Amino acid sequence: MSMFCYQCEQSAAPGGCTVQGVCGKTAPVANLQDELTAALVGLARALDVKGHTKEGIDYIMRGLFMCVTNVNFSEDRVQEFIDEVNAYHAKVDSAQQNFDWEQLWKGEEDIVSLRSTLLLGMRGMAAYAWHAARLGFHDADVDAWFVKGMVEFAKDHSAEEWLDLLMEFGQINLKCMAVLDKANTETYGTPVPTTVPLTVEPGPFIVVTGHDLHDLKQLLEQTDGKGVNIYTHGEMLPCHAYPELKKHPQLKGNFGTAWQNQQKEFVDVPGAFLFTTNCIMPPKENYKANIFTTDMVGFDGCAHIEEKEDGTKDFSAVINRAIELGGYKEAQEFTGINGGHEVTTGFGHGTVLGIADKVIDAVKAGAIKHFFLVGGCDGAKVGRNYYTEFVKQTPNDTVVLTLACGKFRFNDMNIGEIGGIPRILDMGQCNDAYSAIQVAVALAGAFECDVNDLPLTLVLSWYEQKAVCILLTLLALGIRNIYIGPSLPKFFSSNVLNILVDKFQLHPITTPEADMKAILG
Repeated sequence: MSMFCYQCEQSAAPGGCTVQGVCGKTAPVANLQDELTAALVGLARALDVKGHTKEGIDYIMRGLFMCVTNVNFSEDRVQEFIDEVNAYHAKVDSAQQNFDWEQLWKGEEDIVSLRSTLLLGMRGMAAYAWHAARLGFHDADVDAWFVKGMVEFAKDHSAEEWLDLLMEFGQINLKCMAVLDKANTETYGTPVPTTVPLTVEPGPFIVVTGHDLHDLKQLLEQTDGKGVNIYTHGEMLPCHAYPELKKHPQLKGNFGTAWQNQQKEFVDVPGAFLFTTNCIMPPKENYKANIFTTDMVGFDGCAHIEEKEDGTKDFSAVINRAIELGGYKEAQEFTGINGGHEVTTGFGHGTVLGIADKVIDAVKAGAIKHFFLVGGCDGAKVGRNYYTEFVKQTPNDTVVLTLACGKFRFNDMNIGEIGGIPRILDMGQCNDAYSAIQVAVALAGAFECDVNDLPLTLVLSWYEQKAVCILLTLLALGIRNIYIGPSLPKFFSSNVLNILVDKFQLHPITTPEADMKAILG
């Protein structure tokens, strides 16, 4: 059976994955996800005619999220969700037809490129919107755009109209990230700078990966006083900085690095693993029985924990598995990829803007000459050591802002501080690009200039669709001279890429030395 997928950075050359996804996704799953996308178009059309409903928008969010790379590898679970979407669609308005999923990636190259970019960006935004929705936070414009976006996706547009839609979407995604930021901080408090050990203590433990703070909070509550320690993994690292999460003493530290290293880091580990969102790698048999998935995540052969009608989850199966495995007999001293034994997080916009006067004074005094935002997704493809080397080469009078799992390439390095300000400031998860934007806007205001006139350069790594929606937001805000790598999206046609390069001065990365020289002049 054939398939087609070119939505992630590691997609097979030249045009995408056509037999099996490099991520491990099978052709049947890929085709079912295309069928699900078509079903979401049909539902959006029905909601557009009959009126929006919370349940209908939730279906669109969840369905788009389920199609993000490294989320769901289960034929049964995707098919079950398609059936749910179609049943709800029929209840709303059976006259509205689904899009022909076999035409999803067909058509004139540039139009398919632009159409794909919108769809993939919406998949990324759906993940952010769903996390906020689980905490009870919504934005009416964001919700409405899920319907509008899927309806417009299935229409014919000129290239100019597609570009306008992409810029409109970028602005909507900024609203979405603002809603999630509000949801997290109002629920769990404003992150504070926190040093996180990489040591795993003796005894039973659970490693939580993904992005979902709500799942982590429930697990912490259910493990209070049970002698089971909790460790974060990947994008869950910033959770240590939230006051309402860190008050649980069993939240001990961080285990491992980024998602692509699971198949070597999880082997022979006597602990249980909870996957809350995307970033699951096909597990090896050695630890498959220790993996538990939840929410949109799915992998056949791994236990799945469903949400109950009241919105809670029972994590007793994960807890019992951790107790059964027993954990390590002695403390295990792990390190980051550069040999560091601890990492620091918690420098969101609330913290950085709290010391804005200190930062501004350091810039005016010449102590800080440039800011780099070096962040985004990590991945397995050769070439990502670029970001490690780039940070190593940043001059001592520069500050590195970072976010998302790309930081694991360098976040355990000690590159010093400037006047008490650490030179590496971890701003959080990928959705916390909102923090970086807020800081940039605040600095531009303080210096009475445009963001593009700041001594600030964005050096981004991308892997999946959440990086796509962030890039579209940055472009919609008019931010230029972004460096992106390690390779360019395969869903950008040469003409679309030329437009982005000409209009926004988008730069493919070259070498750390050459790019540093070009940036600093």
